[in-house]
Amino acid sequence: MRIVPDGLRQTERLLGIMRTLRNPDGGCPWDQAQNFETIAPHTIEEAYEVAEAIAQGDLAALCGELGDLLFQVVFHAQLATEQGAFDFEQIAQSIADKLERRHPHVFGGVDIATAEEQSVAWEGYKAGERAHAGHSGVLDGVPLALPALTRAAKLGKRAARVGFDWPDIQGVLDKVREEQGELADAIESGDRDHIEHEYGDLLFALVNLGRHLQLDPEAALRGTNRRFESRFRHVEAAAGEGAKNLSSLSIEELEALWQAAKKAQ
Repeated sequence: MRIVPDGLRQTERLLGIMRTLRNPDGGCPWDQAQNFETIAPHTIEEAYEVAEAIAQGDLAALCGELGDLLFQVVFHAQLATEQGAFDFEQIAQSIADKLERRHPHVFGGVDIATAEEQSVAWEGYKAGERAHAGHSGVLDGVPLALPALTRAAKLGKRAARVGFDWPDIQGVLDKVREEQGELADAIESGDRDHIEHEYGDLLFALVNLGRHLQLDPEAALRGTNRRFESRFRHVEAAAGEGAKNLSSLSIEELEALWQAAKKAQ
């Protein structure tokens, strides 16, 4: 009798549950109706919920959210298995092979002493893999499905690798000011398409400023969103719950409550 380690037993249990859910005979109608396209938004949502649990420092929630994300992987694997494309084992093999390939200093004979050297080497391995996949352009392979801020950061980072970058932070700050001026001119013109164009350029410049400051734009904006939500709830509580109470206050009164909320935090 084969003894299955507890961790592996739970993995097999999860895969079995997924097969049962997709089984036309007694499975779940909702799960049976799904495909790669309908599941993809749930996969993205679960990844963000993992990030949120980490940001909150809630390890109990993180365990649950990682389970939800793992289920998404299992779901995609089952869909692919049904089509004869690949299965869960091949997914695991793919990432295991990639990790060994990208860590020759651990699993091979390459000597890499520092984290900085490893970062340089890692990018080299990735570039080689992109070339092998037929991606010859510097910006090839940056997924279109990424959140726009994250994709902008990756595009800027890729371009910077070949020297297409500002020499210092001051250069990026100058670019931000330039884009602010161009947006102001666009607003003055009243041309909606031009305004959107210049607004996007300003956002892109700000993302590159974050890259030079070694800040993740998505993480920075999520933090601002959390602070705004917390402060606004403080304003609501001070004014009395409900939009009606808030709408009866002047902008000066609202600003005073807002400043009080900032001080309280």
